[in-house]
Amino acid sequence: MKIIEKYITRELLFPFLTVLSILVGLFVSFSIARFLAGAVTETLGMVAMLQLVMLKTIIALEVLIPISFYVSVIYGLSRMSRDQEMNILRSVGFSDYRVLYTVLLVAAPVGIMSGVLSLYARPWAYAETYILNAQAEAELNANRFQAGRFYGSEKSGRVVFVQAKDDSGMRLEEVFHFIKKEGISEIVIAKEAIQRQQISLEQRPHIELFDGYIYRIAYPKDSDSVIQYEKMTYFTENEQSKWHRRKAAPTRMLWGSERTHDIAELQWRLSRPVATILLALIAVSFTRLSPRQNKSDKTFLIAATVFAIYYNLSGLAQTWVEQGVVAAIPGIWWLYLLLFVIAGLLLPGTRQKLFRR
Repeated sequence: MKIIEKYITRELLFPFLTVLSILVGLFVSFSIARFLAGAVTETLGMVAMLQLVMLKTIIALEVLIPISFYVSVIYGLSRMSRDQEMNILRSVGFSDYRVLYTVLLVAAPVGIMSGVLSLYARPWAYAETYILNAQAEAELNANRFQAGRFYGSEKSGRVVFVQAKDDSGMRLEEVFHFIKKEGISEIVIAKEAIQRQQISLEQRPHIELFDGYIYRIAYPKDSDSVIQYEKMTYFTENEQSKWHRRKAAPTRMLWGSERTHDIAELQWRLSRPVATILLALIAVSFTRLSPRQNKSDKTFLIAATVFAIYYNLSGLAQTWVEQGVVAAIPGIWWLYLLLFVIAGLLLPGTRQKLFRR
């Protein structure tokens, strides 16, 4: 790579890393604030909450990376145009096509990175997130209860009390669990309980209870019952652990699927590197300023509008495939064909050729 290409690359990568760091920081701060407001730390604990924030950040990177590079191309090349550096480059024979070629050289690895995240890291992060959420929503969860306190929920009609916990937090002593259902109330008492961690999406989160009783108080009264047990496995009812989560499914499992939801998810993952490169090409067209022009505010406003339209259309395209409105072919690819056409029309020299005709 020659000196000029290296200079342009630096002018693109520095704002890219800066914008990406700012967006990641804002996303992490927002996530932590939302989890703290939702009392997630009491449910999962601080360490698990930070793990959840990290996982959600990995998931968000597939969107943050393309938009960060999109902004960096606009900012970097606009600054060079504003400072007359682009005019100087043209005067020494460095054409707009070579600038475009340099942008593509940088966009390609950024797109590959976005694709790897979307195809492999994102499904893994979703799977881990679902496991943490399943543990957090468990009816009896050692992580969410502090010893010596009552916990109740009007929505589920439950009351839980734990007398003591060991240092690991996974072993409980003197457990009381009350639930009121339609026509019946159930009280579960256990001398000891051990929380079993969920290690896969297929495994249902559960807790093992030892040496206790189950009191079922039904209406009418003659239906009451008492059950004594030495060991009971209490499975929690969590919808996320009962059905297949396409976002957490490994990419290889989606290839042969004929379900519309799986097809839409696979196409979304494959489209990330394509979107990154096409958005970078469109961004180049926003940076062509004539001498003494300074339209940076207008440029960023138009660029933000274009990205907002693209982002909404991408979600709409995926929804159409999921609902069967659009077939697997063209699927969501009509949107990226449209982006390719727009990028081609906006590339240096294309408009002049069209107008000459």
